[in-house]
Amino acid sequence: MWFFARDPVRDFPFELIPEPLEGGPPGPWALHRGRKKATGCPVSIFVYDVKPGAEEQTQVAKAAFKRLKTLRHPNILAYIDGLETEKCLHVVTEAVTPLGIYLKARVEAGGLKELEISWGLHQIVKALSFLVNDCSLIHNNVCMAAVFVDRAGEWKLGGLDYMYSAQGNGGGPPRKGIPELEQYDPPELADSSGRVVREKWSADMWRLGCLIWEVFNGPLPRAAALRNPGKIPKSLVPHYCELVGANPKVRPNPARFLQNCRAPGGFMSNRFVETNLFLEEIQIKEPAEKQKFFQELSKSLDAFPEDFCRHKVLPQLLTAFEFGNAGAVVLTPLFKVGKFLSAEEYQQKIIPVVVKMFSSTDRAMRIRLLQQMEQFIQYLDEPTVNTQIFPHVVHGFLDTNPAIREQTVKSMLLLAPKLNEANLNVELMKHFARLQAKDEQGPIRCNTTVCLGKIGSYLSASTRHRVLTSAFSRATKDPFAPSRVAGVLGFAATHNLYSMNDCAHKILPVLCGLTVDPEKSVRDQAFKAIRSFLSKLESVSEDPTQLEEVEKDVHAASSPGMGGAAASWAGWAVTGVSSLTSKLIRVHPTTAPTETNLPQRPTPEGVPAPAPTPVPATPTTSGHWETQEEDKDTAEDGSAADRWDDEDWGSLEEAESVLAQQDDWSTGGQVSHASQVSNSDHKSSKSPESDWSSWEAEGSWEQGWQEPSSQEPPLEGTRLASEYNWGGPESSDKGDPFATLSARPSTQGRPRLSWPGRSARSGGGRWKPNGPRGRRPRAP
Repeated sequence: MWFFARDPVRDFPFELIPEPLEGGPPGPWALHRGRKKATGCPVSIFVYDVKPGAEEQTQVAKAAFKRLKTLRHPNILAYIDGLETEKCLHVVTEAVTPLGIYLKARVEAGGLKELEISWGLHQIVKALSFLVNDCSLIHNNVCMAAVFVDRAGEWKLGGLDYMYSAQGNGGGPPRKGIPELEQYDPPELADSSGRVVREKWSADMWRLGCLIWEVFNGPLPRAAALRNPGKIPKSLVPHYCELVGANPKVRPNPARFLQNCRAPGGFMSNRFVETNLFLEEIQIKEPAEKQKFFQELSKSLDAFPEDFCRHKVLPQLLTAFEFGNAGAVVLTPLFKVGKFLSAEEYQQKIIPVVVKMFSSTDRAMRIRLLQQMEQFIQYLDEPTVNTQIFPHVVHGFLDTNPAIREQTVKSMLLLAPKLNEANLNVELMKHFARLQAKDEQGPIRCNTTVCLGKIGSYLSASTRHRVLTSAFSRATKDPFAPSRVAGVLGFAATHNLYSMNDCAHKILPVLCGLTVDPEKSVRDQAFKAIRSFLSKLESVSEDPTQLEEVEKDVHAASSPGMGGAAASWAGWAVTGVSSLTSKLIRVHPTTAPTETNLPQRPTPEGVPAPAPTPVPATPTTSGHWETQEEDKDTAEDGSAADRWDDEDWGSLEEAESVLAQQDDWSTGGQVSHASQVSNSDHKSSKSPESDWSSWEAEGSWEQGWQEPSSQEPPLEGTRLASEYNWGGPESSDKGDPFATLSARPSTQGRPRLSWPGRSARSGGGRWKPNGPRGRRPRAP
C-alpha cells in the first residue's frame, strides 16, 4: 500500500493571487489578494517565506501570527485563518488595502474628506487604547504601513510584529532592523541612560503623531518635519502638538486623546463619527433611540462616503428590520443607500426585504412602500410582482384609511406593466369598478378614473372595449366635479382606442350632456373634447380611406408604448408632494402631428367667432391629444393643454404623524383639502368587505362599470357640485350664462340643469324635447 504525503498549501481552503500587492507593508511580510476557494469571497493573505539564517525574523513573524490570532477587536485587523509550515507562514485576514495605497487612490478620485479621516483616526486611537489600557501591550509599530482599510472604509490596526508587554514580561521591545520603521521611534529611545520619565503609552502616542502628519502631508521625510503641522486641520493641531512634544510625560493616554478630540468643536466631533459610534452600539440602544436615529439618518447619507453606506450602513439597516423591529423608519435610508448598489447587489440584498415588507400589516410600512415604489420597481421581475407583491397590494383597495387607498391606486401606474392577464384585466378592474362606484371619497373616485385612463393601453382589447367607455361615462355623472373632469380627460387620453361608431354613438352624446354642467371647468373640457372627436370624425368623413389607420389601435394588443413611458409615470407616482390627479394623465409628448385647416362654418350674428379648430391630416396618438384640441385664441391657452398639471384637485396624502391615527378619518383636520371638499362628509356604515361582498353579488365584474340604477338614492350628505368653491376664475363682466339656471338633483345623485319646456328622462341623463317633431322650443 502506498501513502502519499498531503500538501498543506494545496489543501488550504484559500488561494492567493501570486503577484504581491504593490505598496504593501515594509518588512518580511508580503501582502497578496486572495479568495476563498468554496465561495470566492475576497480575502487578504499575508505571506512570510522562511529563509535560512533568518531565525530572528522568523520568530518575530511567528509572534505576530500568534498575536493576530488571539487579539479580537473591531479596530484591529480581523484574523480569519492561517497556515504554518516549515517553509512559509500564511495569515488570512479580511480583505483590506494598505492605507498608503488607499489614500493615493482617493486623492486621484477627488480627495479624502476630513469626515473620513476623523473616523479613521478615531478607530486607530481606540485600538491603541484597547491594547495599552485593557491588554497592557505596546504596539511599537504605529505608522502608515501598519494601518489597513477594509471595503467599508474602516481603518484597521495591523503590523503586530514588534508588539511587547508593557509589564516587562518576555523582555523588552524586539529589534526591528528596518530603517523605514525606525524613523518613527521617539527621541527618548536614543537615551540609553533610562533617566527620562515616560508613560507606557508615550512611544506609541509619538508614533500616532507621525501617522497624523503623514495622513495629511504625505510620507514623513525626517523627524524634524513634525515641527510644521502643514495641512493638519486647525481643530486637530493643539492635540497633535501634545503627541509630538519633546516631553514624553505630557503625551496623553489614548483614551484621554479621544476625549479631547470629541469635545464640542473638536476634530472628531461631527455627525459622521456620531453615526458610526451609534451603529457600533445599536444592539443595546432603546427602541425610541433607534427610531430617532433612523429618522435622522437619511439627511446625513448624502455627505457620507459611498463605501461606508454600502458596506456598513446597509447591513445595519437590514439587521434592524429583520431582528430589531425598526419598522417603516428604515425604508427611507434603505432605499437611499440602495442607489449605490449594482443591479445584482440590489436583487440580492434589497428585493428580499422589500417582498417581505409588503406582507406587513403595519400601515405606515405599507404606505411608505407604495410612496417609494419608483425606487425599486425596476428591480422586480414579473413573477415576483404577480405572486408576491400584487396579492398584498390589492388589500389596500379595501383599507379604511383613505390615504392607503389613494396610494394603492397610485401604485398601479408602476405595477400595471408587470401584471399578468388575470391580475390586470380581471382582478384590478374589479377593484377599480368598486372604487369608482362606491368609494365615499370623491378624490379617490376621481383618481381611479385618472389612473384607468393612464393604464388603458395595457389592457387587452376586449377589456378596453367593455370597460373604458362605461367607466368614463360613469365618471361624468359623479357629483364630485373633478371626477367629471377626469372622465372627460379619460376619454381624451384614450381617444385612439375607440372605433368611429363608439365615438359617434357612445362618447359624443355623453360629452354633449356635459356642455351644460354646473361647473365651468367641466364645460370647458367637454367643449375641447367634443371639438377633437368631431375633428376626428370629419377627417374620416372627408377621406374614408383613413378609417383603417385611425382605428388601428382599437383591436390591437396591449402596448406599453401607447400610454407613455413608464419612467414618466414613476416621476409622478412617488413624489408625495402634489395631488394624485395633478400629474397623472399627462402623456409623453411625441412628434407634433401635421395640421390642416377646415373651412369655417358661418357664425350666427352676435356670437363671437370661435377659433379655427386644427384637424390632423393623419391619425394622432394619445401623446398628441393635448396639442390638437387647444383653442389658441382664448385666454386659457397660457396653461397646459389639458391642464392635468394645473388642476389642483387635492390629495389624500398626509403627514407622517397622521399615519398613526385611528381609522376615523371623518374628523376635521385629518385629511387634505381635497378630502374636505369631497361630496361625502361622513364615514360609510358599510365596511369595505361588505361593499365588496355586495358588489360581487350584483353580478360579474363587467357589470361593475355600468351606470348606476336610476332607483339608487344619492349618498347621504352629498351636496351639489355647484355648491363647492373649486377656486375657479372670477366671473366675467358678461356673467356666466349657466349661473342663473336652476339645478335640481336627479335620482342618480348629481345635479342636472332644468331647461324651460323640457323634462329629464329618468336615469338617462339626456333631455327629451317636448316640442313637435323633436324640435327644441325657444326658451322665454
